[in-house]
Amino acid sequence: MQGSLALFYQGWHGHQQRLVKALAPLTSPQLTYSTIPRWSIGRIAAHIIAARVWWMCSRAGEGSAHLAPMEHWDSTGQPVRKASELVSGLEQTWRVLESALERWTPADLEHIFPAIPDDPTERTKGWIIWHVLEHDLHHSGEISLTLGAHGLPALSLE
Repeated sequence: MQGSLALFYQGWHGHQQRLVKALAPLTSPQLTYSTIPRWSIGRIAAHIIAARVWWMCSRAGEGSAHLAPMEHWDSTGQPVRKASELVSGLEQTWRVLESALERWTPADLEHIFPAIPDDPTERTKGWIIWHVLEHDLHHSGEISLTLGAHGLPALSLE
């Protein structure tokens, strides 16, 4: 089977757009809203970005070196990001994902990345792309729940 994966994953792009739309208008105080301690809307968004950079750039070799600092946006001691920074991070990391989805074929999903010290398990491209997708959905759901709990518009399921 040949062809890109973009058609199969096209719904992910819509989800990305809805996440950006939900985060873009938030004020700095709204980004601190949480439903559990130390897991604010802003921190969850930074975590989504950091995970995308780790899996797609550091682990799968996609993207460019200028994204590397974003891998640590969810680490302790990192500055609190403004909505505009989070939106930019989501958009930049989305371009990495979108590029891979356009270039990778179903056969590419079987490509194995060897274990490394920071991830001692072999991973396939298929596993990585699925994991990033499930991670995005899980944590954007947390953002949506937190927005709704604070009376703000949640992510739409258009």
